[in-house]
Amino acid sequence: MTQIDDTPAKARSPFSEAFEMFRRNHAAVIGLVILLTIIIIALIGPMLYPGDPFDMVWVPLSPPGEEGYLFGTDYLGRDMLSLLIHGAKVSLTVGVSAAFVTVIIGITVGALAGFYRGWVEEALMRLTEFFQVLPTLLFSMVIVSLFGASLPMITLAIGLVSWPAVARITRAEFMRIRELEYVTAARAGGVKNNKLIFSVILPNALPPIIVQAALMVGSAILFEAGLSFLGLTDPNVASWGQIIGSNREYILDASFAVTVPGVAIFITVMAISLVGDGLNDALNPKLRQR
Repeated sequence: MTQIDDTPAKARSPFSEAFEMFRRNHAAVIGLVILLTIIIIALIGPMLYPGDPFDMVWVPLSPPGEEGYLFGTDYLGRDMLSLLIHGAKVSLTVGVSAAFVTVIIGITVGALAGFYRGWVEEALMRLTEFFQVLPTLLFSMVIVSLFGASLPMITLAIGLVSWPAVARITRAEFMRIRELEYVTAARAGGVKNNKLIFSVILPNALPPIIVQAALMVGSAILFEAGLSFLGLTDPNVASWGQIIGSNREYILDASFAVTVPGVAIFITVMAISLVGDGLNDALNPKLRQR
């Protein structure tokens, strides 16, 4: 007689379920592979392709392939491939740093507004709405123009104009989670507000914030490129945006000088977007149950 095994199956951890969900999303996996490849190029590319990217090596605006320069030269005769490789690290650093600033400000404002409610929420959300209705590009241009077009200032400017979306997501999650039973039990047990915010509620509110942060990296890279196209960039630092900005006057005569870094930005932002969509599907419990 066959015996039926009634031993309950071992429960899978949320991390394992999220990883499996992400792994089954082929577009997200492809995006992750592309993004990791770009990161590796940014880290080890300067060692494999050494040299100062600002050295003038050939005649200006030489087309791709001429004299062995794969992507040609820019308007000063600098190697476009060298500029792209060295600029990858700068652009990714700006994207990650600006996203970090955005998340820190957004989480702080959103957590306080969603937890304390009342006049605290009213004041913080009015502040959020004020920043949200400001024209972001114009506001960042004013900041960079007033305080200088250095890379740290550009990063800070992008972070200062991009945090309202994170604040609204964080506030919504805090308002939802603060009413759950385990939070009520922790409050009844005498847990202080600071610990409730950072140790009890915030860890459970992180999934949508992580997704938003991933997407903010791509947005920050595009933002930096936009500022650079308008000439608000550090000319002594190679970034993909700086390459586009410095060659913008020659877009009709030598379009490759703008197209090549533009394609690099497009591929990077697309990869980040695919990873962000994959994280959204993997970290959302409702989508995992479909």
